[in-house]
Amino acid sequence: MRTYEVLFILSPQVTEEESTTLINDFKGIAANIGATLKSEDAWGRRRLAYPIQKFNEGIYHLFVLESEGSLSELDRRMKNVDRVLRHLIVRTDLEQKRADKLAKRNPKKERLRPAVPSAAVPAADVAPESVMMAAADEAAPQA
Repeated sequence: MRTYEVLFILSPQVTEEESTTLINDFKGIAANIGATLKSEDAWGRRRLAYPIQKFNEGIYHLFVLESEGSLSELDRRMKNVDRVLRHLIVRTDLEQKRADKLAKRNPKKERLRPAVPSAAVPAADVAPESVMMAAADEAAPQA
């Protein structure tokens, strides 16, 4: 099974009734193709990154579909609907396959913290004041 993410942006002039009918139409087209709807997210009205057809905001909607074939019919229909400003269909199962393959090839190694060198740690029998004085003596210029 192939997994697809379908994201589309509707015009902000679309009413609630129109948007629900468009969304239901797109679901119906996907069902006719043989795709099953895994999840659906309505992101709502959001500001666009750049103006599209003189609109600064749009209504975002996301479908996650599983299908054996391609979604070319859904793509074609979204191109023909004037109320859809932009749409994007991405196949996501390939990314999951690549990630699994890389995880098998390069398993994560358990990382150990490096041990602190013993020279950096003052001895227990030496008082900290004497260590400080010794450091000061080394730093002082000799006459």
